[in-house]
Amino acid sequence: MPELTTSSPPADPRRVRLGHSPDADDAFMFYGIATGRVADPEFDLVEVVEDIESLNRRALKGELEITAISFHAYSHIADRYLLMGCGASMGKGYGPTVVTHGPIPDRKSVSVRAAVPGELTTAYLLLRLFAPAWETRTVPFDKILDQVETGKVDVGVVIHEGQLYYEKRRLKKVADLGEWWGKETGLPVPLGGNVVRRDIPEPRAQRLQELLRDSIRMAQEHRQEALDFALPFARGLDRDLTSRFIDMYVNDLTLDCGPEGREAIRELLRRGHEAGVIPRLVRPDFLPEPGRR
Repeated sequence: MPELTTSSPPADPRRVRLGHSPDADDAFMFYGIATGRVADPEFDLVEVVEDIESLNRRALKGELEITAISFHAYSHIADRYLLMGCGASMGKGYGPTVVTHGPIPDRKSVSVRAAVPGELTTAYLLLRLFAPAWETRTVPFDKILDQVETGKVDVGVVIHEGQLYYEKRRLKKVADLGEWWGKETGLPVPLGGNVVRRDIPEPRAQRLQELLRDSIRMAQEHRQEALDFALPFARGLDRDLTSRFIDMYVNDLTLDCGPEGREAIRELLRRGHEAGVIPRLVRPDFLPEPGRR
């Protein structure tokens, strides 16, 4: 993996860059902050919207003060970032979906070509745990269905809204990796979360976490307005499907991942290390919650 490099602080000490992906669930969560309804004069909050693998790569360099990351990527940036207790995307019996246009392939076959949305994504790690013999190649997440449909790969790991409409593309499910993970572990599948850079003083980091949690609460309390805001990020989903997608990944574990969510993250990192995908065993290190030490 690339080495971590030293980051430079923004010129304005009030400026805090918040990285998140251009997806309906993230847009929904950041509704309060994006619309200015959740704010603090101490901070100038600036959104940075990029696909999750790009944010993972930026986190390797420590570029953003707060960013969404894949929990797999966290294993490579734990020295620089702390996990935040809110903002996690966790699937309860569902998650990234492996799809194909042809016959269902053998999990032990070495000739299966699989498209993944990035080698730092949790989708990639889950696939390596599910079918370690398959050959993987990185494809932009929004091009994976095309690659499967045209036969350029045998299977693809679909994330985001593609999980809801791959059947309309005449593709079929090989496996739901979140469902498989749940049967293997009895835990929700931890896909992604938010991290805050360790060089931010703890009281400021805690206040930023509070703002993010307030933004999520505001979206939940003003659901229809927040859904309207998120709809343009849904890449073709209608309002009902967008609402369904948001409900999948903005759930009770999003406001606070709690003991169950933390155990799920630990188990993912442990299994990834045991499988040789994660070079060293990393234990989740969370930003302390005020009053919860």
